This record gives sequence, C-alpha cells and structure tokens, in this order.
Amino acid sequence: MTHFLVGALGAPARFLTARKSAIGAAVLAASALLAACGGGGGGGADAASGAMKSAAAPASASAATTAQPTQPTQDASDASPPANTTTASSDGASKPVGTGLPASSLFYGVNGHNNEGGAYDISSTALQLAQLQDLGMKLYRNEVYSQASATKLARIAATMALGGVTVYPVLLVDASSFANETDAYNAAYALGQQTATSYPYPYYEVSNELASGALTGNVDGVYPQQFVNAKFQLARGAIRGLIDGIKSVDTNGKIVMGGDTRLHYGFDQMLFDGTQPDGTSGHPRLTWDITAWHWYSEQGDITHACGGTGCHDVLGALQAFGKPIWLTEFGVRPWLGNDQQIAAYMVGDSMMAQFVSVASRYNLQSIQAYELYDDPIGGEGNYGLLMNDGVTQKPAYGAVKSFIAAHPM
Repeated sequence: MTHFLVGALGAPARFLTARKSAIGAAVLAASALLAACGGGGGGGADAASGAMKSAAAPASASAATTAQPTQPTQDASDASPPANTTTASSDGASKPVGTGLPASSLFYGVNGHNNEGGAYDISSTALQLAQLQDLGMKLYRNEVYSQASATKLARIAATMALGGVTVYPVLLVDASSFANETDAYNAAYALGQQTATSYPYPYYEVSNELASGALTGNVDGVYPQQFVNAKFQLARGAIRGLIDGIKSVDTNGKIVMGGDTRLHYGFDQMLFDGTQPDGTSGHPRLTWDITAWHWYSEQGDITHACGGTGCHDVLGALQAFGKPIWLTEFGVRPWLGNDQQIAAYMVGDSMMAQFVSVASRYNLQSIQAYELYDDPIGGEGNYGLLMNDGVTQKPAYGAVKSFIAAHPM
C-alpha cells in the first residue's frame, strides 16, 4: 500500500486524533498481565520530525563495505534495547523474548500503524495485544522512518513480546527524494542503524513497494526494461543501505526484502541478479532471508495473475529466489462491496483459503492482513478489521478469527 510510502526525511502527514472509547474486560485482563511483567501502554504519539541524523558517507555506493557511515549518536536512554526484552538461548546467545518461534507459529499476522496516530494513539498497547491474541495472530508489522519512530516502536515491541506477539518494522525510505544512489544508501544506512539499535528485532523488512515508483508507466513490471534505470538505482541504493545499516548493528535479525505488489517481481529479479534496466550486469547483488509480497482483491489469483504480458504465477516467480515467502500485506479494497462481502472475500478462495491451501507448495510461511484499524478520515480507506475507534469489530474481524481457529498453521 502507498500507506507506507513515506519520505526518508519527513514524518507521515497523517497524525489525526480520534475519539476515545471504553476498553472491555479483555483489555483490563491484558493490562494486568502487562503490569505484572513490567510492560507499558502505547498511548500518545511521539513527536517525530523524521529528520534522520547524518552519517559519514562511503566514498562510493558500490564499494560501501570499505568505508561505512559512522553510527549516529544516541541519547544514553536509547542506546540499548528496552529492559526485559532478551533471554539466553540454548547456545548462550541473547535473543528477544517472544522470538525463536517456529515459522509455522508466525503464519498469521496483521499490519498496524503505531507511528501514524489515529486509532493507534487512543488504543493502548494492552488493547492492541488483547485484540491480536483474540484473533490468533502472532506477527505485527509496523512502520519506522526516523529515530523517534524507531524508539516508539521498540517500546511497543518489548511489551508485545511478553504477550507472545512478535512486532517487526518495515523501514521506509522515499528513494525518489535523493540525488543519487550514494545519497540514498547513506540515508537508509543511518535509518537501518537507528532501528536495529533501538531493539533487536528478529525480522526487518527493508523498504515498501519501491518497484511501483520505478516503473516506466502502466506496465506489468515483469521485465527489466519496464523500469526506469535511474529510479531503479536510487531504490537499489536505499535497500542496500537499509540492509547494511541493520547488519552493522544486528547480525542475527533476518532481512525481509521489501514487499512489492502485482506483477512487479522484475524489480527483485534485478536486485538478485546484479542487473539493471539498461541491460548492464555486474552491479551489487542483494541477498535476503525472506521474500515479501503484497496482494489485494482486485489483483485476483496470485498463482494466475494476468496483465499486458500475459498470465503469471507470482508465487512461483517469488519461490525461484529460494527463500521463504511472506505476504506482508493482503487485503480487500473497501469499494469491493459491503462489510459482509469484504469479510467473505478476505477468508475466501482468492485470499486466505487459497493462501493456506498453497502454503506448503510455495514455502509461504506467513500472511499478514492489512490492517488492524480503519484509517481515520482522510486516510486511504476502511481496510481495518476494526473501525477507527479502535474498539468496534467489523464483520471481517469475526470472519478472520474464525478462519484462523479452523485452520491452525
């Protein structure tokens, strides 16, 4: 979703206030659990200017490993992960509480926007945790775009981990805002460092739908020549910077290649092969641990998606990278029909039911609904499982909850 396409140097424009609502008994119970564990709530937006700290630039974007940017200075209070967030593993290494779960237990998840205000500012972390537990969801994807947003999400992640939910960040960089690939790399490197320093996440998704902004026009994005060379280079620099910045701090966290959508997998293919739209090769080849993708209702059957270049098995194309696949966003357009029709589609044969049925064939290890709460007025629409008061359940909430209970993965 373009919901995540936020500039590297600025916070999202959407920080709206919504009406507070009563919290039910389940929330009170979750609050008691978190209080006993030392957890805190997530109410109130952090002041996030989004201005990223400068870092010393490598001499060349293609030779970044020889001259890394200097790690940004941090306040002492933010220099280490939140308290009570790590535990010793069997090999003696430290790892975040709530991580290390088998991939199958992380199959179901959902998107949130705790750094974008709205319902997330009036819904405490305890409330959100109770809702995720009720749904049976174990993964919670949220955006990070600055030091302030990274610090805020780190607190939420530590609390959620105590309740058995793994929060992970999708790191946002507007690649088009930079003059060249080196500048994109350096800014993204700083964000990667800031995010990994704030909390030892088990997963980091590096960018969001950058392929869409590099297309030559209304094309499928299957072939290299369907992308603008200069725009692709900027996006490549940003993704490389995010990966290197994360790995300079956290060598254990897994890299999730930033999810794209529709038939745009030609973008990932070039990153993987070290090629670019102008037909040249020998460029940096990116490696990652998990291949992410996004899928929405109008895009039809993900195993037989059609465009101007014909019909394609998108999951099959992604599987060719040899990595597990995560659908880090799947959802139903609000204009598809009424709430009942949307709920039926979400769990139906073109979405959740299909994803479950083909999971083993394609090594599809996680699907994450878009999104937990409806956007406030002026946002992208009512995609949520709950309304934007953070409390009122929509038909999709009950349908998804029942589906997950009937289809444990």
